[in-house]
Amino acid sequence: MQQSQRITRRSASNLALAFCLLPRTTRDDMAVLYAFCRQVDDVADDTAAPLEERRARLELWRQDIRRACGGQRPQLPVCQELQPIIEWYRLPLALFEELLDGVAMDLEIQRYATWDQLDLYCHRVASVVGLLSLPIFGCRHAASREYAIALGRALQLTNILRDVANDAARGRIYLPLEELRACGVAPEAILNGLYTPAYAELAGRVARRARRYYRQARQQLPEEDRRALVAAELMGAVYWRLLLKLERRQFDVFRGPPVRLSRACKIALILRTWYRHATDQPGSDYGWD
Repeated sequence: MQQSQRITRRSASNLALAFCLLPRTTRDDMAVLYAFCRQVDDVADDTAAPLEERRARLELWRQDIRRACGGQRPQLPVCQELQPIIEWYRLPLALFEELLDGVAMDLEIQRYATWDQLDLYCHRVASVVGLLSLPIFGCRHAASREYAIALGRALQLTNILRDVANDAARGRIYLPLEELRACGVAPEAILNGLYTPAYAELAGRVARRARRYYRQARQQLPEEDRRALVAAELMGAVYWRLLLKLERRQFDVFRGPPVRLSRACKIALILRTWYRHATDQPGSDYGWD
């Protein structure tokens, strides 16, 4: 588990942050799952490597996770650490395959024509991670599945809005082209970092869709799994604040400092989420109007 722990500690991501509210064993198991997700995502994002090399490296990960799920000896250290977790929680190969399909979309797709196409991407790279996490968290209620799907899409859309400028620097636009046309925004404007009222309207439409997913997650959260989902609820609270901050800036991510939460804000959200769950308070700290 040492390799996975190192990867998780180095990442400094919001997802890794959320593990602090988990029991030790659950936290360790989630760190291994996170390390797998981090590693395969890094392969797709390694633009210094040729495309064919990245495809080949992703295929190595695909073959190795098949070994891990099939009871064979994996070759990669993270997959070796993940194998007993796969076996203990009965994590299905189909979900790992779907996650890898989503990561591979970043190798092949630079534009998303429709919402349906983007929803598929969000499901594969975000909601599927939530679905893999549910057994590790100890969730039992069937509604937790719909909760994970909705929250995953909400988080990913928030990520997309925050990272528009960074993605544009790589030649990528995740915002659906059908929405760009509806708002009168040319793809070249985004690639050139041009902020306009039309772009603000475009981003606002995406934010409203993200808000609907946050509300759906809040409504789907089953009471009997509330304590088990404390890390996911913290993620929801953190990314909800990011969305609110983006809205206050009118989605201008092309100028000024990057949109992020301060350390103090994150600590406050950790304490707030812990207290809410320790005292069995109903509701979630996101998705409100």
